[in-house]
Amino acid sequence: MVRLDTNRSGEMEVYVRVVERGGFSAAARDFNMTPSAVSKLVRRLEGRLGVRLLNRSTRKLQLTPEGQRFYDRAVSVLADLTDAEDEAASAVQPRGKLRVTVNLPVGLHRILPLVPRFQAQFPDIDLDITVSDKVVDLYEERADVAIRSGPLQSSGLIARKLGQCPMVIVASPEYLDAFGTPHRVEDLSEHRLIGYNFPRAISEWPFDDHGTIKTVMPGGKVCVGDAESARLLTVAGGGIARLAAFHVRDDVAAGRLRVLLAAFQPDGGVDIHAVYVGQGGLMPARVRAFLDFCIENVDLN
Repeated sequence: MVRLDTNRSGEMEVYVRVVERGGFSAAARDFNMTPSAVSKLVRRLEGRLGVRLLNRSTRKLQLTPEGQRFYDRAVSVLADLTDAEDEAASAVQPRGKLRVTVNLPVGLHRILPLVPRFQAQFPDIDLDITVSDKVVDLYEERADVAIRSGPLQSSGLIARKLGQCPMVIVASPEYLDAFGTPHRVEDLSEHRLIGYNFPRAISEWPFDDHGTIKTVMPGGKVCVGDAESARLLTVAGGGIARLAAFHVRDDVAAGRLRVLLAAFQPDGGVDIHAVYVGQGGLMPARVRAFLDFCIENVDLN
């Protein structure tokens, strides 16, 4: 039997397996141990930490708040250990599963089309990509990298800027024929502005009116859950939206959408960052490979 009871990483591994398998018996089978030995190991871990990690009952185990936090960090620590061993054993190619979450426009139009090139360059990395405009918790989702738009919230995550994404205000010709074309920022108050139905880092639309920054809050008639829905609704004549320039470039070229108030758009654009878990230690090779690849290949204009 492996002497997991004498090392901290072994304790972490057993504890993580107990949580993920939902009980001592299932975890014990994975490690060829007895359930009582696994239970004793977890009790010893709780004693060493001085906190209760699990609330036990005859039906199920329930994590305490301290147990959840320890589980989240233990998963990260074990992943780092695996990465360190993999890098020491084989420095030739990054490898392993890479979990990425990315906002919808960047994911659909900039990341997914590059996946075949990434796979050809890094065949030993298994990509697990979630495309969503909702901000996810990297610890909770067990993700390695998240690509996010706008100002970053204060967190313990490490950020790497990928670039800036120019934004445009757009509407369909049909909508403009029916409701008129806004020529000033103030004109937007008379129009249907498409907003989002979840919290965003940037909820207001900024405008530069001859050196004066003005903001407009969208939302009212219709709110949607992601930028692609906003684009489709705008093409259908449902209102005016603020979207990434690359997201609607084909629609503008084809005449399905028209760019409005271009003279009032602030310089630059929305910052796009890749964020990942780290406290200054080794960055997993697979994470570094993905970040370097994005910096080199992702065009946000």
